[in-house]
Amino acid sequence: MKFHGSDQYVATQDLMLAVNAAVTLQRPLLVKGEPGTGKTMLAEEVARALGLPLLQWHIKSTTKAQQGLYEYDAVSRLRDSQLADDAARVKDIRNYIVRGVLWQAFASEQPVALLIDEIDKADIEFPNDLLRELDRMEFYVYETRELVKARHRPIVFITSNNEKELPDAFLRRCFFHYIRFPDADTMKAIVDVHFPGLKQELLSAALKTFYDVRGLPGLKKKPSTSELLDWLKLLVAEDIPAEALHSQDDKVAVPPLVGALLKNEQDVTLFEKLVFMQRHNR
Repeated sequence: MKFHGSDQYVATQDLMLAVNAAVTLQRPLLVKGEPGTGKTMLAEEVARALGLPLLQWHIKSTTKAQQGLYEYDAVSRLRDSQLADDAARVKDIRNYIVRGVLWQAFASEQPVALLIDEIDKADIEFPNDLLRELDRMEFYVYETRELVKARHRPIVFITSNNEKELPDAFLRRCFFHYIRFPDADTMKAIVDVHFPGLKQELLSAALKTFYDVRGLPGLKKKPSTSELLDWLKLLVAEDIPAEALHSQDDKVAVPPLVGALLKNEQDVTLFEKLVFMQRHNR
């Protein structure tokens, strides 16, 4: 299996090499990068390009590793035993084992892609708790005393926004790739995929404004690729002309619909101060 990009996802050469290296090594691909740089979409597009089903496990702060394997629903079993309608069902504990995403991936009749999304949201022990399962592709179900082994090794994608450092033992078992923020040429290619008929004058003005905003020192949250795409969608929907995106003297101006790019009041205030200072800098 080789990933060569797709018509809906602009993958740089080094990103395609990273995906294919992880597949060759049969190791999880750990993808880091700014929020909104397409980490989750990468797994979706690789699965689509390779013709594989995609199973997704979106991690929360309360997620435990065990939930990815299975959970024993003791409450339902107790309720059924009290009702006494089906003693045979209650007796068989397998009826109360709920398979997690990892088990589903291991049991699949065909190879699958598996996304473990935003692993850094969970507590620090979460990655360590998955070391054996991701390494050996097997786990033990204590309630039924059975060993579950993967029929096919899934292609595993793990994303992180760098909110927490991941353990060294976990990192050793992954192939790592950092998605750098796209340069102007790559970003233009990304926009062309989503807005193929966009006027070049509007695109050039929008990209200049976007990178001007990103380049502002002191921003709490820099606008990402996904926010640029949202902003462009609004500009097209409201029929905003390219001239509205820059001032006559080519200095930084507050762009229309700036709320699509800047997401907190500190950044908006900072940007407005910069514009005010430039306009009054004689």
